[in-house]
Amino acid sequence: MKVYMEGAIAHLKGDFTKSGVTNGGIDSLVDSLHQIELGGENNVRINCGKIRAADVFGLQLLYVWMQCARFIGAEPELFNLPDSMQKAVRMMRLEHCFPLAFPMRNSRI
Repeated sequence: MKVYMEGAIAHLKGDFTKSGVTNGGIDSLVDSLHQIELGGENNVRINCGKIRAADVFGLQLLYVWMQCARFIGAEPELFNLPDSMQKAVRMMRLEHCFPLAFPMRNSRI
């Protein structure tokens, strides 16, 4: 797992799984938050196109990282989610954690 920044776009790469998260991956998440804060970005787009796999551990880590970005004043937005990641989020019923990527469906009473 790795994160690198290009301006206001964070690129996520690798496995967002318990076995795929390494100390280097955690460091890249921290570094990207510093870059977001120093850059004064109000909106950060998060490119998920190179995520190979995601499990509940990795999705929770992604959610916490997005919350940290909000805490420093940036609004994160996921895009380019692989089908496997979308399925994992839905299977784990975590759509509420990623509302822009998974808009709530209209429910009829």
